[in-house]
Amino acid sequence: MKNIEKIIWHPAFYGGLEYELRTYTDDLKYEHEYELSKESVRVDMLIVKKNSEKIIDDPIARIFRRYNIIEYKSPDDELSIDDFYKVIGYAGLYKGYGRHVNEISADELTISIFRHRFPRKLFESLEKLNADINEIEQGIYYINGIINIPVQIVVTRQLEAGKYEALKILTHNANEDDVRQFISEINNLAVPFDKHNADAVLQASVSANKDLYDKVRSEESMCEALRELMKDDIEKAVNEGRAKGMAEGRAKGMAEGRAEGRAEGRAEGRAEGRAEGRAEGRAEGRAEGMVKGEANGININKKETATEMLRENEPINKILKYSKLPLETIEELAKSIGVSIVRE
Repeated sequence: MKNIEKIIWHPAFYGGLEYELRTYTDDLKYEHEYELSKESVRVDMLIVKKNSEKIIDDPIARIFRRYNIIEYKSPDDELSIDDFYKVIGYAGLYKGYGRHVNEISADELTISIFRHRFPRKLFESLEKLNADINEIEQGIYYINGIINIPVQIVVTRQLEAGKYEALKILTHNANEDDVRQFISEINNLAVPFDKHNADAVLQASVSANKDLYDKVRSEESMCEALRELMKDDIEKAVNEGRAKGMAEGRAKGMAEGRAEGRAEGRAEGRAEGRAEGRAEGRAEGRAEGMVKGEANGININKKETATEMLRENEPINKILKYSKLPLETIEELAKSIGVSIVRE
């Protein structure tokens, strides 16, 4: 079974939405994965209008009021009636967790749900609830009759042609024309904030559409544009690869060095051990020889003393005293030299 790379879509969506609304960067405050409570209930994005009177004249943001709850469904996510009500619940929690009663007024809230595919089953469920679904622009649907907070569902693949490519290409099987237009559009970005958001979109889109981007890269003009756009990422990848290679090389070198060192150490140890063993053996042999030699020498001297005394007919008690030999040994010596033992 083919392994499918898991693509992290949400950061790319945050970048894409901020990129598309870049004209209003000074008017909007973006908070990603905003925590609604201490229980870590989070919304994908909270967009706050710094001036509630400011009109955001862009179809996907025209609905905005002061506080705007944003939910994003990636290409792999479902959007069911339960998900719809869950997002409504997020809005309710955000209002309910104000620092004092009605700090956040309901008429200052909106809800926006973004998804690439058309949510047919959800719309069928909403129609059964007598909701009023009104497509006010291509791909932008206002939902009325469910809650007294403005709600819109944005189907990114249906958005107006030639616009919102940063959102449209966040999918598998992205449209080639959308990809080309996005690359051309962002090729000469000068503002770092915009470039950062565009890079986030591009990384996810490339991961999901490798064959398409390989095709685009094959064209010299597009290849140069992509290379320039992703220069920082390419350099980062090269540096990471170099660092990884160096680390692996050091680790391998250390392992081989330790192995060689252990082998050489064992060989040297065995050689030194054999040499020391031979030296100790010789030393011990000499020591034992000297001890035995001394013992034999002593015995020889004792026997010579006893033999001489026997020939001089010294009494046995003197021979025993001076030779320090046993009586049996003296008797054998007397027999061997043919003399009799003198006993007092």
